[in-house]
Amino acid sequence: MSLLSRRRLMIAATGLVAVAAAPRLVFAQGPAAPPDGPFKLPPLPYPATALQPHIDARTMEIHHGKHHQAYVTAMNNFTKDHPKLAEIPVPDLLARLGDVPEAIRTGVRNNLGGHANHSMFWQIMGPDGGKPAGEVLAAIDRDLGGMEKFQSDFNAAGGRQFGSGWVFVTVTKDGKLAIEARPNQDTPLMDGKRVLLGNDVWEHAYYLNYQNRRADYLKAWWNTVNWTKVGERYAAAKAGTLGI
Repeated sequence: MSLLSRRRLMIAATGLVAVAAAPRLVFAQGPAAPPDGPFKLPPLPYPATALQPHIDARTMEIHHGKHHQAYVTAMNNFTKDHPKLAEIPVPDLLARLGDVPEAIRTGVRNNLGGHANHSMFWQIMGPDGGKPAGEVLAAIDRDLGGMEKFQSDFNAAGGRQFGSGWVFVTVTKDGKLAIEARPNQDTPLMDGKRVLLGNDVWEHAYYLNYQNRRADYLKAWWNTVNWTKVGERYAAAKAGTLGI
């Protein structure tokens, strides 16, 4: 072998060693397709554009199709090893988190709470939602000091919520209303209560349009409330049939 050939062989061998010693690039796969399972993403009852300009279409698409879908997917993954999770009504399971296996309890709390909260959230919004009337309006006047005070107190509670969370109006079986704020994806359902309505104050609910201006979002959100649906939920609460 010539000196030149020997030199080329040594260079090639050195290169192979360098390639072998270099760390491999690992490309993460995208999100897995949502598994089939007992938990389902409820469809939006209106087009994603319906709540503009108060909530933009892109936010609705991401919020519903990505964030809510992630909670549903996680719950379906839990049911692969714990199928009985799907046999218990969502409000009952949330009220009995202490009975959920410890290894998955936090995951169920976060993801089933998120599923319940968002399923309610899509329902109580809509275009041209009208104004509160009848028994709901009477209850707001009686328990929350009238609409102006109610909206001010509700917005204040949402604004005070540190980090991510929700602000709710709870309703008892005798129709009494109260305002509650909860962190993360917690819900009054975890205490056996029922939710009349609620607003999501996680940044993913408003950041594309409002950035850090949560107060502006809270104020604008009232334009999206479907008071007809809220009235139906109020009647269901008094009848003892309100679910999530």
